[in-house]
Amino acid sequence: MAALDAALTTCRACPRLVAWRELVATEKRAAFADETYWGRPVPGLGPADAPLVVVGLAPAAHGANRTGRMFTGDRSGDFLFAGLYDLGLVNQPASRSVDDGLTLHGVRMTAPVHCAPPANKPTPDERHTCAHWLAAEFTLMMPTMRSIVALGAIGWAAALQALRDSGWQIARPAPKFGHGTEVRLVSPRDRSVRLFGCYHPSQQNTFTGRLTPAMLTEVFGRAAQAAGLPTGD
Repeated sequence: MAALDAALTTCRACPRLVAWRELVATEKRAAFADETYWGRPVPGLGPADAPLVVVGLAPAAHGANRTGRMFTGDRSGDFLFAGLYDLGLVNQPASRSVDDGLTLHGVRMTAPVHCAPPANKPTPDERHTCAHWLAAEFTLMMPTMRSIVALGAIGWAAALQALRDSGWQIARPAPKFGHGTEVRLVSPRDRSVRLFGCYHPSQQNTFTGRLTPAMLTEVFGRAAQAAGLPTGD
């Protein structure tokens, strides 16, 4: 996994994303003017043998694109990690920087697109170009992966496609995304994984109440149970 992550951080396959991530890293946001932005593809976060995998969308321009760590340094990450902390899946309720001491317990976070996209919207071609990284990550995690939480419809579709590309039995038409949806998926060797849908913790969802802390922890609680992870105090 370390070799995969290292190779990913050097990727320059999508010209629009490369230009944007590097422009943001140069121009910066005023609040972070004194910081050195990461400005590269952001690798997955968490142990390679985690039984629970979280699939998001893409790094935020001034969040993970700045800090170099998934869901770190923005309000979406604040919301997500607070919920994971309540379940005992991380050691602290916030993720601020790469040196803040954060530890994930049995959880790995990744994304179908590893570069920050303009307006938080990667194109279909960019998602397709980046897809092989997620498929490779899933392949490495296959011996221990027992549940997946997809944050939003794009993460859901990407997770299903990555598994299908690895030979998993995915129905056609594919199961539809929905918050709280749970689907059992089967591998060619009869291993099963539970896929859970959860609204993405974007400000658009959390500020409007479409996704509440209780809704997030309910889904992650079920996913943790399916992964065999203890939750609670």
